[in-house]
Amino acid sequence: MTELAEAVQRLDVHLGARRRAAAPSPGWRGELSSSALSTATAMMALHGVDAAVHEERIQKGARWLLRTQNADGGWGDTEVIRSNLSTTLLVWASLHRCAAAMSEAAQQRAADWVRQRAGGSGPNEVAAAVVARYGKDRTFSVPILMHCTLGGILGEARSAWRRVLALPFELAALPRAWFGRLSLPVVSYALPALIAIGYARFHQAPPAWWNPLRWLRAALWPRIRPLLAELQPSSGGYLEATPLTSFVTMALAAAGQKDHPCVAPAVAFLLASMRENPADPDAGASWPIDTDLATWATTLSIKAGVTLQEDEATAVRDWLLDQQYAEVHPFTMAAPGGWAWTELPGGVPDADDTPGAMLALHRLDADLPRVREAAARGARWLLDLQNRDGGMPTFCRGWGTLPFDRSTPELTAHALAAWWCWRASFDDDLRHRVDAATSRAL
Repeated sequence: MTELAEAVQRLDVHLGARRRAAAPSPGWRGELSSSALSTATAMMALHGVDAAVHEERIQKGARWLLRTQNADGGWGDTEVIRSNLSTTLLVWASLHRCAAAMSEAAQQRAADWVRQRAGGSGPNEVAAAVVARYGKDRTFSVPILMHCTLGGILGEARSAWRRVLALPFELAALPRAWFGRLSLPVVSYALPALIAIGYARFHQAPPAWWNPLRWLRAALWPRIRPLLAELQPSSGGYLEATPLTSFVTMALAAAGQKDHPCVAPAVAFLLASMRENPADPDAGASWPIDTDLATWATTLSIKAGVTLQEDEATAVRDWLLDQQYAEVHPFTMAAPGGWAWTELPGGVPDADDTPGAMLALHRLDADLPRVREAAARGARWLLDLQNRDGGMPTFCRGWGTLPFDRSTPELTAHALAAWWCWRASFDDDLRHRVDAATSRAL
């Protein structure tokens, strides 16, 4: 046996062991890295809701952040990532607000790191650097500026809130079908942040009394407010992600909305997501970069050719089939037929996990009629998602003004692979549609 064959065999055995360790789930669960970004945002959210109640958890998060500061004084998204401006600012702000006494030296090193990259560490330089980093896409720049404001590193509160770019949350009152045409300043998955942070900015720094937007936004808030609950999954975590959930939570707290029905479930999600090491209590606690990618990990393992017994393959097949969405998704209004990266309620169907599931199902049981039917539904879902330029976006068709929502080569290639893999099993009408879409994609 060659060295390569031996390595493949070892990996096959390892993947099989990892799947069995994920029981009772038939798929591969995996574990995602602890994250300075997630930990900093969770700390700020818990502090904003009730600093006294959550003091112990906040301090544990601070200890973990202090332990994982990079040698250059900054932080990356996870422990093995080099320092970046966004995460360093988020951590600096959280330490400044939540753990000032224990983190003076770390804060100074972070400020020095920012000064070297942004030309200064004062409010003006920090705000300008964040805006320049993300350009017209406010999906990240506005939450980061809000977080820095709450952390006290953008100066006095009133002037700091003026540095947080306003978001047109009033547009959320319009029909959801219009959103792709509105050129919103955030990407398609960030609607909860648009609403919550937009309202917090309005609450803290409203337009002048004579500005019609002041009265329009105030009048529309009671109508828009319930939408956050409609978008929130039963787990409490938007997209099952700590950062987005934290940003929404801290924004509502800052806007005087601690009693909003979304806050308690969001806090419960954050508390459940916290990681501790019982063997080393002094190490503190952290939050993961994301909560769960089980569907994605499973389809990758299947496509890699991992060996499964017949009953194991059947269990994985049925598990994937059960995850195909059968109803319109409330978060993105996606039609039925797609797959998300997780079976947890905060998942959203997308153009990467859908072809991934289709390809995995083809390898598992391509001849079973209900598998073929599921693949056909997935193919139609991808066809309806295809942008006018022939490429595939992540979540929503037509939201092409910002990078995340534009067509990308890797998503388009993944859809092409799934269409081509299943093409022979499609009826004539679907085959013709796939052929036409393939030509546009190529």
